[in-house]
Amino acid sequence: MQHPQSQPYELTEDRAGTGAARVLVVDDDPTVAEIVTGYLDRAGYLVDHADDGPGALTRAAAHWPDLVVLDLMLPGMDGLEVCRRLRGHAPVPVIMLTARGDEDDRILGLEVGADDYVTKPFSPRELVLRVESVLRRSRPAPAAQSLSTAGLTLDPTARRAARDGVELALTLREFDLLAFFLRNPGRAFGREDLMREVWGWDFGDLSTVTVHVRRLRAKVEEDPARPRLIQTVWGVGYRFEPSGREGVA
Repeated sequence: MQHPQSQPYELTEDRAGTGAARVLVVDDDPTVAEIVTGYLDRAGYLVDHADDGPGALTRAAAHWPDLVVLDLMLPGMDGLEVCRRLRGHAPVPVIMLTARGDEDDRILGLEVGADDYVTKPFSPRELVLRVESVLRRSRPAPAAQSLSTAGLTLDPTARRAARDGVELALTLREFDLLAFFLRNPGRAFGREDLMREVWGWDFGDLSTVTVHVRRLRAKVEEDPARPRLIQTVWGVGYRFEPSGREGVA
């Protein structure tokens, strides 16, 4: 990664009140933190920084972020626990950073609710694009029509969803995935299709889709081990079947 011109990575107060999105960067590596916050600052974001888990929770409590860039490996309290605690307080999009390319680490991050992950070393410009993509999809849809089927109701404008009248605690990507399925009942989609249509990416790790489907099933299915709404179409991908009839695919 090229090192940008030196930038302070405390909160950039001069942008307060401008409507800029606030991003909390949590990383104990000073060089990585300076590079990431520098790029995000120049991209127009309000940037906070913390170098450990307790500090991240304190920063978030003082100024709740619109998005968190969170290192997986932190001293004392790891990124997984920080993510759990943040999500326990209120929904917030999270992009996880990991120094290891091991698939188990990536899946762990997704399992606790991370919306995306980036493996170190990474391109700071790519990270900024990922931040922009996640924030863009987290904004309420303008006067979008509510969806209702199979006991599920979804309000895209308020970004709220419920099952049999009980509100669902969905992450950003889970909400988008459910909305896409409800808008396209009875159609089979490959993981590549879902990556492109829901994530807005033409490339990426397809295990991201698999993990999010599994998490969504756990929240909308009566028996996630035998899903009737979000069905697997072998050799293709997934299909949303509002009737709940078991498919033969």
